[in-house]
Amino acid sequence: MKNTLACPLWLYKVFPFLRWWPMVDKTSTKADLIAGLTGAMIVLPQGVAFATIAGLPPEYGLYAAMVPAIMGAMFGSSWHLVSGPTTAISIAVFASVSPFAEPGSAHYISLVLTLTFLAGLFQLIMGLARMGALVNFISHTVVIGFTAGAAVLIAGSQIKHFLGLQMQRGLPFHEILEQVYLQFDKINPYVAAVGAITLVSGIVLKKLMPKMYMILAMVIGSVAAVIINKMAGGPDVTQIKTVGALAAHLPPLTYPDLSLAAIKQVLFPALIVTMLALTEAVSISRAIAVKSEQRIDGNQEFIGQGLSNLFGSFFSSYPSSGSFNRSGVNYAAGAKTPLAAVYSSVFLVIILMMVASLAAYLPTAAMAGILFLVAYALIDFHHIHSILHTSRQETAVLAVTLIGTLVDLEKGIFFGIMLSLMLYLYRTSRPSVVAVVPDAEPDSYHYVPVDTKPECPQMKILRMQGSVFFGAVNHVQQVLQDVDEVNPAQKHVLLASSGMNFIDIAGAEMLVQEARRRKKIGGGLYFYRMQPGVQDLLVKGNYLRDIGEENLFPAKTRPIDTIYSKLDSEICRTCQARIFAPCNVKLPNGEPRQ
Repeated sequence: MKNTLACPLWLYKVFPFLRWWPMVDKTSTKADLIAGLTGAMIVLPQGVAFATIAGLPPEYGLYAAMVPAIMGAMFGSSWHLVSGPTTAISIAVFASVSPFAEPGSAHYISLVLTLTFLAGLFQLIMGLARMGALVNFISHTVVIGFTAGAAVLIAGSQIKHFLGLQMQRGLPFHEILEQVYLQFDKINPYVAAVGAITLVSGIVLKKLMPKMYMILAMVIGSVAAVIINKMAGGPDVTQIKTVGALAAHLPPLTYPDLSLAAIKQVLFPALIVTMLALTEAVSISRAIAVKSEQRIDGNQEFIGQGLSNLFGSFFSSYPSSGSFNRSGVNYAAGAKTPLAAVYSSVFLVIILMMVASLAAYLPTAAMAGILFLVAYALIDFHHIHSILHTSRQETAVLAVTLIGTLVDLEKGIFFGIMLSLMLYLYRTSRPSVVAVVPDAEPDSYHYVPVDTKPECPQMKILRMQGSVFFGAVNHVQQVLQDVDEVNPAQKHVLLASSGMNFIDIAGAEMLVQEARRRKKIGGGLYFYRMQPGVQDLLVKGNYLRDIGEENLFPAKTRPIDTIYSKLDSEICRTCQARIFAPCNVKLPNGEPRQ
């Protein structure tokens, strides 16, 4: 890869495409052109369907795949994310705007454009405010589960086209399967044959010609449909449907209605669409980044999506987001740079302007066969297998996200995020506290797990691993109090605290309380190798006044040399553990060891 740091850093933030622009060469351009052409062909039937779901004229679904895709590619951070119309956004648009205007009417379109503008504005503001860090709370497992669930939904949405069945739009996945069962005897063999031929062709060609297999498979499917129609007596007999001829013109310039009345009507819906669109876009970009091994900048992705909708609102586009179908196809087709999305938009314009009538020969069953391949490629079987065999908690997150996505696309990922955060909080609220003893090596300053080794009957040594914050206070306090219950003579506790990286006010007050309690019973609370950040908080809050600065021991020291004199000599006199060096020389009162 060529050096991409030839410009000032601030310039890359303003024009992020400068980072990957040096990667553009003859090889990448060829790959991007092929991926772009494939993506343009894929979006033809999808754009029409999505626009219909959104209550808009069919061409608006294609408009939403032009300018937004270019802006998202040039100003986003993902190399493979393709912006455009999506199922979830289309449903949200219809549900939000239809109560205020008749779907398809001029007023309805005007409100949708206002919604697009506001959503883009909110997204841009969030990106500039560096709120992209929010996506860091979307765990890798959630992304894998969401991707798998969305892939299944993509395949499910194409079953009716693949088999030639009549189903309502937007049916949940389980109802789609139910309808297939109920209508099994109504499967159209001609339509299913076209879909199967395309699917098998795609599987074979993917091994032989991995860069061109999608386009070639669609051509084979289209030719098969023509042959079947001629042999069976025509489309009226076979019922093989095609995309149909499209209007051949560019997206007209539009102006969102920014009147106070219009803004009031779509302000709250715009917030909902904003979060839904950002969640989809970042989740999709991260899902594909898992395969492409690319790092995603959440802030830049927010900015890219914001600009795509802002500009899109002036070019007849309704709200767009990252498209799973098109992004998956873009990656699978071998796209090397975001220019593939730009080429896709250009090809889409060319198709509309020059050869829109050819879409009449593209069977929807062939498109369904291709999308089956795309859906399969999106499922990360390797990582799913790894999760299932390594962690029960991560398996639960995976299952909740996947099943939730199948039930409700936009809610599935939120359920997964909530569960993963709850499990994370549970884990962090129970930091590891392990009993240890000094290393037997004479010159060692380290402590090792107790296992079967003897412990001092008067002092417990514990290694703390984790933060002591308000959520973990009860757990840590309980562990410290359990020391007394197990062995009341262990009045002294030494915390090997190099792994305690953070402490808050609640944690500091708990340690002070424990230090006071141990002083009252004739013992003490001591710390070995406390982190500077933790010590700074104790100093600033005057907590060391009660804990005692003399009870903090830095690295490369032996706390026992100081603590030993505070132990009970009578207990030491009969003790056989003798795990400390002074134990074999003298008693705590200074008398020589007998």
